[in-house]
Amino acid sequence: MSTPTTRYTPPTNDPWKGFRGVMSGVLILQAIVVGLAFPVVAKIAGGLTAFSITYLTVLVLALVLACGMQSRPWALQLNCALTLLTIVGGVFHWSIAAIGLVFALVWAYIIYIKRDVEQRIAHGQLPGQEPIED
Repeated sequence: MSTPTTRYTPPTNDPWKGFRGVMSGVLILQAIVVGLAFPVVAKIAGGLTAFSITYLTVLVLALVLACGMQSRPWALQLNCALTLLTIVGGVFHWSIAAIGLVFALVWAYIIYIKRDVEQRIAHGQLPGQEPIED
C-alpha cells in the first residue's frame, strides 16, 4: 500500500529564472579568469603556441556563448563539460587546471543548490505554494 503524495501549486516566483542568471554569471566569471590565463601561459609556461592560443580562445568563446543556453535542460551538463575542458587546459600550465578545479567546486555547489530547490518545490516549501486538492 503506497502513501498518497500531495501535489503543490508552483511557487509564486520562478526560482529557475534566478538560477539561470547565477549560472550565466559564473560562466562569465570563468571566461574572464580563463582569459586572464593568457599572460601566465605567455610569460611563465614557456610562451604561447598556436595550439594554446586556439584552445584558450575557443574555450573562452564557448564559455561566453554558453551563457545564452542556460534555459536548456542540458545547460548544467554543458557547464560542467566546459569546466572539465578548463581542467584539461592544465597541459599548458598547471594554473589553468587550478582554475578549472576551483570552478568545478563552484559547479558542484550549484548542483547541490539545484537539487535542494527541486526538493523544496516537491515538498511545497517555497513561498506561495499551496496543496492541490484532488
